[in-house]
Amino acid sequence: MAMSSDHPLREFFEELVRRHFYHGADVHDPQVVSYIGGVLTDFMHTDRLYQIRNARGRRLQDVAEMLVESNPILDATSFDREREVRKHIGDFTLFFTGFFPEAVASLPRVHPLSVDAFVDYVAAGKESYAVVAAFNLFEYRDEAPLFKRLSERFEDCVDGLHLVKREIDELGHLPH
Repeated sequence: MAMSSDHPLREFFEELVRRHFYHGADVHDPQVVSYIGGVLTDFMHTDRLYQIRNARGRRLQDVAEMLVESNPILDATSFDREREVRKHIGDFTLFFTGFFPEAVASLPRVHPLSVDAFVDYVAAGKESYAVVAAFNLFEYRDEAPLFKRLSERFEDCVDGLHLVKREIDELGHLPH
C-alpha cells in the first residue's frame, strides 16, 4: 500500500531529492523530484521493490526476468502489462544504480551465472522509461512526458540519488 503524499517519510525523501537534484545533479523538475521521492518511499517496503510476479506467481528479482515478463511477444499478457513492468524496471534500476551502485557493479563477480550480470542497469532503465513514455495516448497521455524526461535524464537522476544516499548515510538513520 502506498503512503499518503503528506506522510513524513515521503516529505523527507522529496526534500532530500529536491535539494540534491536541484543543487547537485542540476535536475530542476518538480515532477521528477516528486516522482522519485515517491519511488524511494514505496521501495522502503520490499514487497513494493519486488512486486512484479510472473504468470506462475513467482516474484521476480532479476531485471533480465522482468524484461522477459514485459515483452508482449514473450510473457506479457497485454500492452498494459508491458507498460506496468517497464515502469517498474525503470524505477527498480534507478533505485539500485542510485542507492546501491556497488551491488550492481559486483553482480558479475558475486553472481557470475546470473543473467543480470550481463544487464546494463542504466541502459535497461533508460529504455524502460522510454517505452513507458511511448504510451502517450488515452489514460497515459498526461504521464508520458514525465517518463520521457526520466529516460533522457536517467544518469543525472542516478547522480542525484548518489548524493541523497550519501546524506542518508551521514545521518545514520531514516526518520520514522
